[in-house]
Amino acid sequence: MGLSDELGGASTAAPVTTAAMLHPRVIEWYAVHARPLPWRDPSCTPWGVLVSEVMAQQTPVARVAPVWVEWMRRWPTPSALAAESPGEVVRSWGRLGYPRRALRLREVAVAITDRHGGVVPDDEAELRALPGIGGYTAAAVTAFAFGRRTTVVDTNVRRVLVRAVEGREHAAPALTAAESALAAALVPDSAERSATWNVAVMELGAVVCTARRPRCDLCPVRDACAWVRAGRPAYDGPPRRGQRWHGTDRQVRGVLLQTLRDAAGPVARAALGGSGTDVTQVDRCIASLVEDGLLEPTEDGAFRLPA
Repeated sequence: MGLSDELGGASTAAPVTTAAMLHPRVIEWYAVHARPLPWRDPSCTPWGVLVSEVMAQQTPVARVAPVWVEWMRRWPTPSALAAESPGEVVRSWGRLGYPRRALRLREVAVAITDRHGGVVPDDEAELRALPGIGGYTAAAVTAFAFGRRTTVVDTNVRRVLVRAVEGREHAAPALTAAESALAAALVPDSAERSATWNVAVMELGAVVCTARRPRCDLCPVRDACAWVRAGRPAYDGPPRRGQRWHGTDRQVRGVLLQTLRDAAGPVARAALGGSGTDVTQVDRCIASLVEDGLLEPTEDGAFRLPA
C-alpha cells in the first residue's frame, strides 16, 4: 500500500489511502471526541505543554493529569521550578515512573531560565538544544504550544499510519526512516491544520486504534484503512515482548524512592528494602539511584532525596 501521487507515487495493485481521505475525517473526529486534558486548554502556556509532554512519555495520561495540575500550581513557570530543590521535585513526581524525568524537567527549567530569560523558546532547534529534550518533545511543543508546522511522531501516530496506509498491524520495533517520511508526507501544508492533524492522529491511536484491541467500528477512517481492507492480517514481524514489572530493578527503584518520599528525613540503609527482598538487588538499585542523582548518601550512611 502507498500514498497517492500527490504524496509520492501510487500503487496500481490495490486502492490507496490518501491524505485527502484521512485529513478531514481524523480532524473532524478529533473535534468531537478529543479528551479534555488540561494542557489542551487554550489558556495553557508553552511551559505547561512542555511539562505535559515530558510527563506523558511512557505514562498513561490519566495518571499524568492530576500530577500535572499540582505541578503547574506549584511551578507555573520555568524560573519557579529552577529555584526549587531537586529533592522536592523528585518528591512531587510521585508515582509517575521514570523519575529521572523529574530531574530532567528541572534541568530544562534551569536552561530556559538561564538561556532564554525564563521563556520557552518557540524554535524547534532551540528546543532540541535544551538538556534531555529529543526530537519528539521538541516537535510536539513546536506544534501544540506554538501552532507551527512540523511532524510529530510517537508510537500512536506510527501505529495509525502503518495500519491506515501500509496495511500492517504494527509498526517496526523502532522508528524507521520510511515511517518518518510517511508521517512527514501526511502533514497538511497549513500550520494551523498541521498542528491539529498531529494531535488528532495521535489521539486516534491512543483511544481507538490501540495496539491490542483496536476499536475499528469506531474509527473514522475504517473504510479507507488499508489494514482493515486487507482483512486485518496478523503481525508477522519480529516478536513483540511485553515488559516484565514485578521483581525488576525498576520496581525496586520505585519502592526505594517512595520510601524516601514518604520519610521526613534521611532513611537508614537497614530500613530500605522490606523483608524477603534480595539485598544484592537493593544495593544495586540504591547505587543506580545515586548515580542518576535521585538519592544522596549522608555522612552517617543513610540516604535522602537530593538536597
